[in-house]
Amino acid sequence: MSELSNFQHIFQKGSTDSGRTILALHGTGGDEGSLLPITRVVAPGASILSVRGKVLENGAPRFFRRLAEGVFDMEDLHFRTSELAEFIHQAATTYNFETKDLFAIGYSNGANIASSLMLSFPGLLRGGVLFRAMVPFVPPTSPDLTGTHVFMAQGKHDPIVPLEQAEDLCLMMRSFGASVELKWIEMDHRITRAELNDASDWLAKQA
Repeated sequence: MSELSNFQHIFQKGSTDSGRTILALHGTGGDEGSLLPITRVVAPGASILSVRGKVLENGAPRFFRRLAEGVFDMEDLHFRTSELAEFIHQAATTYNFETKDLFAIGYSNGANIASSLMLSFPGLLRGGVLFRAMVPFVPPTSPDLTGTHVFMAQGKHDPIVPLEQAEDLCLMMRSFGASVELKWIEMDHRITRAELNDASDWLAKQA
C-alpha cells in the first residue's frame, strides 16, 4: 500500500503486455483491497490501481459525502472528482501507465465516482464497468463522450438504486456519445459471479 496525493492505494503491475490498467473503486465501507478479487475476475492480467476513498461516513470510507441515502453533497462530489482526476494523472506518471486504455471498475459509491469522472473529465478514462450505479449529477453542458465505453450491471431488486436512476444514467451517457451496455440482473445490491463473467467478456472485446 502506498500514498500519492494523500490517497491510500495499491498498484499491481499486470501479468500481460496488453497495456491495460484498471482503476478499482470500492463501495461504501470498502478500501483499496476490496475490489481486487473482482477486478482479477473481470480483467485478468491487467494492471490494477485500486484507491481508497478519503471521506468517512460513520467510519466507513467513501469517495464523496452524501446528505442522505441517494442524496449527494454536490459541492463535495465535484471537489472529490477533481481531486481523484489529479491523482490519476500523478499515478500514471509514477507507475508509467497510459490513460488511453484506463478503464474503471466501480461498485456502488465507486461506480458513482467513476461516472462523475467520465462526465467531468471526458477522455480521462476510456470507459468503465459500473456495478449498481446511479446518476451522480446532470452536467450543465454536454460533455463529449465519443469513444467512451461503459458496461452497467444493475439489480432489478436493488433497494438502494432505483431502476429509473440506472436507466437515466444509461440514456444520459448515450446522449453524450458514449457506447453503453446496460444489463439487468435478478438481484439486489450484491454482485453475482455471472455478471462478473459478463463484464469480463464485455471488457475483453474493448480491444
